Amino acid sequence: MEPLLSNLDIFLFSLIVGLFVYWVVFRKKTEAIPEFKKLETPAPTARETSFIEKMKKTGKNIVVFYGSQTGTAEEFANRLSKDAQRYGMKGMAADPEEYDMSELSRLKEIDNSLAIFCMATYGEGDPTDNAQDFYDWLQEGDADLDGLNYTVFSLGNKTYEHYNAMGKYVDKRLSELGAKRIFDLGLGDDDGNLEEDFVSWREQFWPAVCEHFGVEATGEESSIRQYELKVHEDLNMNKIYTGELGRLKSFENQKPPFDSKNPFLAPVTVNRKLNKGGDRHLMHLELDITGSKIRYESGDHVAVYPTNDATIVNRLGEVLGVDLDTVISLNNLDEESNKKHPFPCPTTYRTALTHYLDITNSPRTNVLYELAQYASDPKDQENMRKMASSSPEGKALYQSWVLDSCRNILAILEDLPSLRPPIDHLCELLPRLQARYYSIASSSKVHPNSIHICAVVVEYKTKTGRTNKGVATNWLKSKVPTDNGHKATVPMYIRKSQFRLPFKASNPVIMIGPGTGIAPFMGFIQERAWLREQGKEVGETVLYFGCRHKNEDFLYQEELEAFEKEGVLTRLNVAFSRDQEHKVYVQHQLKNNKEAVWRQIHTDNAHIYICGDARNMARDVQTTFYEIAEELGGMMHTQAVDYIKKLMTKGRYSQDVWS
Repeated sequence: MEPLLSNLDIFLFSLIVGLFVYWVVFRKKTEAIPEFKKLETPAPTARETSFIEKMKKTGKNIVVFYGSQTGTAEEFANRLSKDAQRYGMKGMAADPEEYDMSELSRLKEIDNSLAIFCMATYGEGDPTDNAQDFYDWLQEGDADLDGLNYTVFSLGNKTYEHYNAMGKYVDKRLSELGAKRIFDLGLGDDDGNLEEDFVSWREQFWPAVCEHFGVEATGEESSIRQYELKVHEDLNMNKIYTGELGRLKSFENQKPPFDSKNPFLAPVTVNRKLNKGGDRHLMHLELDITGSKIRYESGDHVAVYPTNDATIVNRLGEVLGVDLDTVISLNNLDEESNKKHPFPCPTTYRTALTHYLDITNSPRTNVLYELAQYASDPKDQENMRKMASSSPEGKALYQSWVLDSCRNILAILEDLPSLRPPIDHLCELLPRLQARYYSIASSSKVHPNSIHICAVVVEYKTKTGRTNKGVATNWLKSKVPTDNGHKATVPMYIRKSQFRLPFKASNPVIMIGPGTGIAPFMGFIQERAWLREQGKEVGETVLYFGCRHKNEDFLYQEELEAFEKEGVLTRLNVAFSRDQEHKVYVQHQLKNNKEAVWRQIHTDNAHIYICGDARNMARDVQTTFYEIAEELGGMMHTQAVDYIKKLMTKGRYSQDVWS
């Protein structure tokens, strides 16, 4: 009997099976290749965090990093990167948060390279939010920055304890890590004239760069546009930004988490006037955060995004003769730039001037310089260029005609009838409208779904006879809850703070907050009351409050007196500055209670909190503490200063101040 399968059959069968298996495996592999490639595609995002690769690709040799909280440092960085062109160099402004800063050690790979740092100081000597990671890297790292050329311009305010701390630290630390400082640290003081400080530093900085790299100015002083205008004729309305800061339609379709790029639209549930008389308007607002998943603690700040007054916006449109409802985009001419537009685009001129651009502050000198070319009167052109120069005469003119007269861009256009710039160039030059920060006047233990704000409406007459109104406070004043179903809302987010009650509730607290400086202490007192209700041992709670007249602006009088009656407030000290011939302030009340104050601080481990005006009040209060330490602690002045400094270091002397 013959076998069922011959050897040839078995061979052929095996061959067919083998080919089939091979084909299946081979086919799977060829299909798997695109999948594999897909998995590998994150490479470009990794490259995007490399400012070195970007600089090489675009032929840049200067990078200007900025640590910015209110936009000024970013503005200065943009101006410096633009300047580079006038010296035959190419610069780029960069947000340190977007890049891998450890690559600074590689900058020497680029010929004639330079890193400039425009660093603002925030709060109590802290880095700005976007420079926090860079600061941590500098502190922890031990990078070798030999071969890195750098310079730092620092932005600060002399009224604060830690003047320009961040800029000074970056300057010192880069040098320690082996980098070469090619020009002295610039110190900008916002209490004086920050713009003048910057212009003076910049005037000396560029010649030093030229000398260091052996280059010469090209003499090209012409205006250099950064963005080009595109007018949209038939764009779908759903594609147009109407005030959102990040994601399109984010105000209609709210999604947590909420932050500076994605604020929460909080309905206003209460808006009441706090003062009983006088010519000012002090107000208390309550924002509803139900369902937002937003958490806050007493001492935190609430940031709100205001909108500009429609009257000013409309008047700008009139003066410049434009249809404000034209839909436009301003597109960056540098296609490689991370910043595609100066503000969210596409949008209308009306939205840009209402939501995105700062039209009420006095414009900086670079804006005047760039706009000068559009003045048809040669005298106006000359004056505008003079104000932007570093000559003493030019600086004095800018100081008196722009700053001291509080002229905003509209006032400048009204007072220089020959100046009629194209609105798109104006929109390119104006800085972004920034969020405004308020100390939260409530405790989340008592009000988990509500954030309270205490503010004074800003309004004043200028030397030109105009009335200037504070953007945010006048906008907040108009946010009145209604019964018609339409909710008045405020775009907001929370900024965490170091201003915190002691960890141990039994520690005494001394709170000093005149005027709207009372805000965080309303939260602190509410929280101490809540802790008492929980059966916790709560230490002495002492408040020093100050206002002008008892019958006019004693803020939260009923609430505070009730807290004192209940024993939550151990002592309520109020200074009414104008109710008698001689002025009485919070520091006088402190001095009157010096024995108790010294016992609380020196023996009982009290924590001191100060909130309000930095320029005068906070300084005077600090001096009073020095005097108490000298008198009752038997110290020399230098010892008293050291004593208070130690309290600050230990977190027992905290300030939430503004100027």
